[in-house]
Amino acid sequence: MADNILLQVEGLKVAYGGIQAVKGVDFDVREGELVSLIGANGAGKTTTLKAVTGLQPVAVGDIKFLGRSIKGQGAWNLAKQGLVMVPEGRGTFTRMTITENLQMGAFIRKDNEIADDIEKVFGLFPRLKERRAQLAGTMSGGEQQMLAMGRALMARPKLLLLDEPSMGLSPIMVDKIFEVVNDIHQQGVTVLLVEQNASRALELATRGYVMESGAITMKGDGKALLNDPKVRAAYLGE
Repeated sequence: MADNILLQVEGLKVAYGGIQAVKGVDFDVREGELVSLIGANGAGKTTTLKAVTGLQPVAVGDIKFLGRSIKGQGAWNLAKQGLVMVPEGRGTFTRMTITENLQMGAFIRKDNEIADDIEKVFGLFPRLKERRAQLAGTMSGGEQQMLAMGRALMARPKLLLLDEPSMGLSPIMVDKIFEVVNDIHQQGVTVLLVEQNASRALELATRGYVMESGAITMKGDGKALLNDPKVRAAYLGE
């Protein structure tokens, strides 16, 4: 596995009917990185993640995880290999409690450390600990986002994919979510972050990619992209 590349996307094309939503993109994520994929709504970011996780058919190209092609594999198989996604819209089990949701995140595990890992998640998200017996469906959007991220961590991912984690949240909750994303990365989890909030995503990023109309148009060091005049004009209103 060259340069500890966990995820390698090569020449990826994805089409909906006759419309090409993703037009031959190439990117990679190396072990220990936090890579941000930014772009406006409709740029093709979520479609790219869906293709990576087997939720959307790949028309052309290949997707490799840990050096092996995973094209067309389902989310269940990918989670067992260590590739776990928190989808846009969160997708919590609304009629289960917070604790039960976290236990579901560990469904593929056979070890005896699940209870310990639930406590680690509660350490990241004290609000979830306070409400551990509450039904997920009765929580706010921000709290459900925390739960979705915590549930993904219960699978002990080698690579955590986050699709628009700040979407629709209050400014205070956005701050909390990005703080936790940074904490997760600092604890050694490799992260691919897909975000419309370009400034916050690039502030955290080891490296970043800019996506426009289904194509990667810029890439580089996160801080360098954050300070690039083109990025600032297009995404930061400067």
